[in-house]
Amino acid sequence: MPELPEVETIVRDLQKNIQGDVIVDFWSDWKKSLKNISFSKFKKEIQGIKILEIKRIGKNIFLNLSNKKTIYIHLKMTGHLLIKTKKKKNKYFEEKVNQYIHHIWFLCSVNCQQKKRQRKIKKNDYDKTLAFSDLRKFAKIKLIDTSKIENLSEIKNLGTDVNSKEFTLKNFLKLLERKPQSLIGNILMNQKVMAGIGNIYRSEILFDAKISPFRKVKDLSAKEKKNIYKSIKKIIQKAIQKRGTSDSDYRDTQGRKGNFHNYLRVYHKEGEKCWRCPGRIVRDKIGQRSVFWCKECQK
Repeated sequence: MPELPEVETIVRDLQKNIQGDVIVDFWSDWKKSLKNISFSKFKKEIQGIKILEIKRIGKNIFLNLSNKKTIYIHLKMTGHLLIKTKKKKNKYFEEKVNQYIHHIWFLCSVNCQQKKRQRKIKKNDYDKTLAFSDLRKFAKIKLIDTSKIENLSEIKNLGTDVNSKEFTLKNFLKLLERKPQSLIGNILMNQKVMAGIGNIYRSEILFDAKISPFRKVKDLSAKEKKNIYKSIKKIIQKAIQKRGTSDSDYRDTQGRKGNFHNYLRVYHKEGEKCWRCPGRIVRDKIGQRSVFWCKECQK
């Protein structure tokens, strides 16, 4: 599943390339992804409407529209969004992972709108598309009132976003205080405590901080907690800078892999020599999820 750096990369691409566009049409061959509205009503509500703002909360994507509605998207396991233009060919879109298209928004860009300003924009007046590739078809799309985003069940129970201004060292320590008996490897992935960290970055963060994922919060020293906080900020920021990790199906809006896989130290490196010491990377389970770490230098 795409984690915070991957979703942030997608959102920044969307902000740069489709914010301000008008939705002229919508197509889908897997209408089950629309969770709270019929296909026909969804299509009717968004046609001819401008995309005003695009933002991320946790791993969730929001397209705020000019009619005070918001398109909510969760990519789930294998979803990713692709921005395609009529005139430009892109070799990456030919890759198999980018060809499981189940939803398409047809968009009229700002330039397109200027050309059509003498008349009403029609269905065929699109010059780009936002295509949704999703191999396993688990992704979720909703249409909600923009004013009710914070009431969305997927949002209201989320913890502090680890890439937000609110995620300070002081607040991080307070979050840890709530769960003194929890394993640090569990609490980092508890989205109700802090939002955005998943399997990949949990392993990388704890390796960077030299902390075992099986340590209880109450047994961590003040210095160790501070080091974990610093590693969260460091790893998440670097992963965003490198446009995420393509461990499996994740691709950016141009169909390209993220580059952070070149910087992974422990994730999916079971049996390999530790990058930092003579030890070997092992794979264990915490809460039915894999964690990769070095028993020699993570204490």
